Amino acid sequence: GAGGGAAMAEDEALVSVDYEVSGKVQGVFFRKYTQGEAKRLGLVGWVQNTSHGTVQGQIQGPSARVRELQEWLRKTGSPQSRISRAEFSNEKKIEALEHKDFQILK
Repeated sequence: GAGGGAAMAEDEALVSVDYEVSGKVQGVFFRKYTQGEAKRLGLVGWVQNTSHGTVQGQIQGPSARVRELQEWLRKTGSPQSRISRAEFSNEKKIEALEHKDFQILK
């Protein structure tokens, strides 16, 4: 998008957002790929399978990078996955990262 001088600072602001991805996302290395993509983008947070067949977690980092991972979760995922829906919630600005790295939780 087009913006004034404030756009840069906005992209650098740290944000935290929760996500849940539905579809064929378990048993297709979705968590491993999500972790790899998050690390590539320099993001922190976590990812886990849920009991009802979705994958959920949290992403934290510079907002521009978080947007990239959101787009990836919405459209790409792991090679064998079939994403039907990606939902994002609880987005907020944070002062500092609350995780050291991006973990796969059991």
